[in-house]
Amino acid sequence: MTPPRPRTTAKPKGSRTVYFAGELFSAKHLVGNAYLAEAIHAASHGRYLCRLPQDFEPRGSHPRLIRDEDLRGLLACDLALFNFDGPELDSGTVVEFMFAKFADIPCVILRSDFRSAGDQGPRGDPWNLMVSFYPRSVSVSVHSLAHYKKAHARARRTRLDDTTRLAGQHSSATAQTLCEHIAGLAVKALDKAATLEPAMPKHLREEVYQWLALMPGFKGDKKNLRKDFEKLLERKVQRDLL
Repeated sequence: MTPPRPRTTAKPKGSRTVYFAGELFSAKHLVGNAYLAEAIHAASHGRYLCRLPQDFEPRGSHPRLIRDEDLRGLLACDLALFNFDGPELDSGTVVEFMFAKFADIPCVILRSDFRSAGDQGPRGDPWNLMVSFYPRSVSVSVHSLAHYKKAHARARRTRLDDTTRLAGQHSSATAQTLCEHIAGLAVKALDKAATLEPAMPKHLREEVYQWLALMPGFKGDKKNLRKDFEKLLERKVQRDLL
């Protein structure tokens, strides 16, 4: 698959950082995350800058350090996008989603898995009800296989043998079309999430962020942690996020 060509190299005015939460345990996860993050950047003309934990997470370090880096990376971002694929949601992604809700971060939940999972019935979200109904959250569900098949049918004029199909990278071109379609939906959802009013009352902001600095048991000096979280809160207020 040819990655989306960048449309800008400079950070545009008013761009937002997006924490990209999801599985990163296999080549499919890593490649899919990278291509979608780049496609979102292209589709938004650089307005959304996805931060991939797979790029900054200190793998090989102590598990606690990995967790701390992920949570602090999440809190440092303006918005967050959560991948809710799979018959069972990734437990780490769910923890990060809940932490984002504690911090009142605008979120997009993205599911490209057409399988129904959870306990909400045919009219509800296709995941466990305990992860639904939170404020400042926008959901996007995509039947990825159906869209892939549709794009594949449009691209295929004649029947191709395996050699021609593989050498010509026809499948990856179809996959890129799917990726760009999902990215377009994600950008619209991020636009909507960014306009949602904060759920956290102003008079609670300082206390909540002071508690978030302490609650997870981050490694480090507590006084410095509180100062770091004060700066995080100040930045979010300045950017009209809280």
